[in-house]
Order: sequence, then structure tokens, then C-alpha cells
Amino acid sequence: MKRAASKTVLWSCSLIATLIGTAASAQSSDIFVCTGEDGQKVFQNTGNSKSCKRMDVQPILTVPASRMPAGRSAAQPAVEQRAAVSPANFPRVDGDTQRTRDGDRRRILEDELRGEEERLAKLKTDFNNGEPERRGDERNFALYRERTQRLQDDIARTENNVRALLRELSLLKTQ
Repeated sequence: MKRAASKTVLWSCSLIATLIGTAASAQSSDIFVCTGEDGQKVFQNTGNSKSCKRMDVQPILTVPASRMPAGRSAAQPAVEQRAAVSPANFPRVDGDTQRTRDGDRRRILEDELRGEEERLAKLKTDFNNGEPERRGDERNFALYRERTQRLQDDIARTENNVRALLRELSLLKTQ
């Protein structure tokens, strides 16, 4: 009995989805719930019997997609498409100001890179090829091992930072 009820509910849900989709495509919001001869609910787009009640369904609103600019295709990256359709009153920066900003960005990235490389050199010196010197507070071998693991993790993280900064610098336009 439960399995039959479950199938009926599943069937009803799929029927509702189909009818709503059909109703949306036809721009009609008339859906009726009718009771069939076997007592099951049936969803229809016409209420041709007394056992049918009209459902209040709001119309589905659709918004047409914007047109592609001339010479562009949907296969091109979205970034290029957005740049092509920026509003006319969008603030623009003159070339000298942009070059100054790019130069500042390059200088900041180079400073960060230099700092990360110095930090990496210090971490590698402290790590001493996997055998850092033991400190006085590390009488317990587990504490020494934890510090060694932290040093390894810090080295890996700093190496990733250096690679990321080098990648950012390579993406900057040359002046």
C-alpha cells in the first residue's frame, strides 16, 4: 500500500512538473486539479468536469538573453564579452595613470617576493635538511618532531607563495 502511494505521489509530482512546464511554454496559467474515477488526483489544463478545481498558478516570467556584440561568439571568454559591453559612462583611466598603477603593483609584488624569498632562505637554514638543532625546551622528542613538521609546512607554504608571486609578476604587462 505504501509503495503504491509513493509511486502515485512520484507520478503526480512529475505530472505537475510537466504540466507547469507546458503551461509556462504556452504562457497559460490555467491548471486544474481533478479527481479521477479511481479517486486519484489528475492535473489538467482544462476543467471539463465538476470534480475539477482551478489552481492559482502565477505566470512564469522570462527575461530574454542579451545579444552578443558584433564579432563576438559565445565560445569566447566571458571576461572579453563583459569588457566589450561596458557602459559608456564607465570611468576610464588614462594611459599614464594606468602605467603608474601597473608600476606600483609591480614594485609591491617584487617587494613581497623579496620578503618571501628571504623568509624561505631562513626557514631552510633553520630546517637544516630535516635535522634542525634541538632547543633546550625540546627535551621531549615529540616536541622536536612537531617543530620539524611545522618547519616543513612553513617551507612548503612559503615556496607556494613564491611561485604565486612569480606567476603574478609574469602576468603583468611589461612597460
